[in-house]
Amino acid sequence: MLLDKLKVRFLGRGMYIDIRRRLIPYYISDIRDGLTYRTIPSTIFIFFTNLLPAIAFAQDMFDHTDNTYGVNEVLMASAMGGIVFGAFAGAPLCIVGVTGPISIFNYTVYELIVPKGIPYLPFMCWICLWSMLLHFIIAFTNVVNFMRYITKFSCDVFGFFINIVYIQKGIQILDHQFKLRGSTSGFASIVLALLMGLFGCAAHFFGDKTVYLRPKIRAIFRDYGTPLCVVFFTGFIHYGGELSKVDFAKLPVGVSFRPTSAEHPQNWLIHFWEGISVGDVFLALPFGILMTALFYYDHNISSLICQSSKYPLKKPSSFHYDFFLLGITTGIAGLLGIPAPNGLIPQAPLHTDSLCVIRHDYNTGKDVIARVVEQRLTNFLQGVLTLCMMTKPFLKVLGLIPQAALAGLFWIMSITAIDGLDVTQRLRFLFTDPASLYSTDFSPNFHKVERRWFILYLIFELIAFACEFGITCTKGAIGFPGVLIFFMFVAMVFPRIFPKDQLDLLDAPAADELILKSLRLPEKVDDEHQA
Repeated sequence: MLLDKLKVRFLGRGMYIDIRRRLIPYYISDIRDGLTYRTIPSTIFIFFTNLLPAIAFAQDMFDHTDNTYGVNEVLMASAMGGIVFGAFAGAPLCIVGVTGPISIFNYTVYELIVPKGIPYLPFMCWICLWSMLLHFIIAFTNVVNFMRYITKFSCDVFGFFINIVYIQKGIQILDHQFKLRGSTSGFASIVLALLMGLFGCAAHFFGDKTVYLRPKIRAIFRDYGTPLCVVFFTGFIHYGGELSKVDFAKLPVGVSFRPTSAEHPQNWLIHFWEGISVGDVFLALPFGILMTALFYYDHNISSLICQSSKYPLKKPSSFHYDFFLLGITTGIAGLLGIPAPNGLIPQAPLHTDSLCVIRHDYNTGKDVIARVVEQRLTNFLQGVLTLCMMTKPFLKVLGLIPQAALAGLFWIMSITAIDGLDVTQRLRFLFTDPASLYSTDFSPNFHKVERRWFILYLIFELIAFACEFGITCTKGAIGFPGVLIFFMFVAMVFPRIFPKDQLDLLDAPAADELILKSLRLPEKVDDEHQA
């Protein structure tokens, strides 16, 4: 092989190992393993859970950037992320799309730059180009290796933060309905979102948390509950009767395959050389550093969480090469004038959840994960479906969805995901009646930890969450990546704070050795996985 002849010593070694160990040996099996029924419900599920939240973030950016970003820009960004990472990524389980943090970043840049008379889209293009270069430097110099120090502390706090933001986002959407359509539509939207959230969470409960009904029937609830909720409650507003008197706000859509803003070139290519001085180019560099720091943390954490130790994965991972690939999509996004996509939480772990083959253990009375269908078709296909939504017929369909359904979907995703996070479980454990602790399904480690160390660790988690959440609610939201990196370093000093036996019970590596092996960079590349 040509790769075997490369004399890789330092630069690019991580990418070389990822390609040698993960991409090439397993590429065919990634396609072949996807030719199974489990791919169908997973594709449908992740399509809905990626598409609609992205549109909600599009609405945010639309409102805060004077209509610069709209539905078409977000659809194209999400489609590009799915297709590129589904087809070429070394870790295709990680779902890539438009996230809440990047939408906050984009409109914060708008608020800072436009008053200075600097054209926004060309400036954002330079930010993305700088970020692309920094992605390449990080990938080639193996700096992604530092992710091996990430523990479950960082993953759980960030996952908790994202899910709380999703709950907040649902509330904000409903609050907006009162301003758009008045009190009648506002209260009706609240009822619609609550009903959708209730039925969606109930479907998850019947699918994963009960022994009622047979396993195959429970699998239907688990596989199709969320998509069917979106479809049903979209049609529910057209039921008639008193509902016909309610003017529900729908999703705003544009013209098929056309940019939203009149200032955006109709051929999509941003004229990054127009209206931009040399000083503006270098002014974009610190913003590019912030974007890179955000993606370094956000994307790699998403990749770690969707490959965490709770999933019985059999294939290695890929971090250096995938971060290089993310740099390419970031640069392309800047040139096209669309939001830069990156790893999504909670969609990435929800994607892995949807690919789990569940078996009921009649000895313990619990459902257990027998295996995970590790493949790349679901990511690719959901990206293709998202691209199809830019066509005129499907844009009209999107225009029928009430905005209240977005709130319901946010709640379904966040409530069902947040329940399994350690932060939530620790809070529940802390407030559970002591007489009932051992009869409740908590981690055995919780019972073994001394209470003072348990509470101190939980306090660290809540402080980290409060700082992450708090900064996004201020004008300093653009400094959000710095908060993430800071608490990543805070977790590294835990061995100096907690006794080793207690820390071993409280914290652990974010993923198992098979996944973290990509970050070890051995002197010799093993051939154990070669095809």
